Amino acid sequence: MHFADTLTQRIQKTSPVCVGLDPQIDKLPEGISRDPEGVLTFCTGIIDATAAIASCVKPQLAYFEVLHWEGLKIFWKVCAYAKSKGLIVIADAKRNDIGSTCEAYADAYLFPDSPVDAITVSPYLGSDGVTPFIERCVKNDKGIFVLVKTSNKSSGELQDLPVGDEAVHEHLAQLVESWGAQHIGPETNLSCVGAVVGATYPEEMKYLRTLMPHIPFLIPGYGAQGGTAKDVAHGFLPDGTGAIVNASRSIIFASAKKDWQEAAGEAAGKMKKELAGATK
Repeated sequence: MHFADTLTQRIQKTSPVCVGLDPQIDKLPEGISRDPEGVLTFCTGIIDATAAIASCVKPQLAYFEVLHWEGLKIFWKVCAYAKSKGLIVIADAKRNDIGSTCEAYADAYLFPDSPVDAITVSPYLGSDGVTPFIERCVKNDKGIFVLVKTSNKSSGELQDLPVGDEAVHEHLAQLVESWGAQHIGPETNLSCVGAVVGATYPEEMKYLRTLMPHIPFLIPGYGAQGGTAKDVAHGFLPDGTGAIVNASRSIIFASAKKDWQEAAGEAAGKMKKELAGATK
């Protein structure tokens, strides 16, 4: 099934909550070993606690790569476990290159039987660094989320620079819409090409939604970074779909004690209610 159709069905069944799996090893709760096996135990535990609430999980590659080859092995186990629980899996890898190297990155994550449903992509090298990913999405019913307006404080150093009468991120949004409009799902009006738009810039998000009407939004920056349900409401379509909202620390590290799974489930449930109230 087309990625946007699958994503929309999952959102409607559960919620727009996306749980960011950022298993920073020195923050693992008590009772969890601080090694690759502990990371696996923690991530699968978070998945168990939130699978009935969230539509997606977003494992951050950096926290697995720092554990070297063992960490990468754990990453794939985590992705497969999340898929077995019905979750959409988004690899937060921010990959980008050109030519055969870009094709290798795309093939590494977006192969037909991959437990990874989508990957984040940097557009800095232009369409050459995005097209191979889109081709795999179309062929294998996968998705990508292109970095457009990120949630970090210094994003404006590049993303807000003027290009004629518009900012760089506005120009990029129009490119993303043009790439994505060619690949719309048969059951939705959305593309397999998505955009990352930070919750910490709600006014920009409001305008970017008008520039990208066919693009699913992945919205980071909720919770610990300061984004609110009111802020992210601008990224949704009128029917309450078209966006997923990521929270990492505020869910996975809701407690450092033995009740960490229960606390994570409660935090995800609270976020679901907040988003439902803001997007009606």
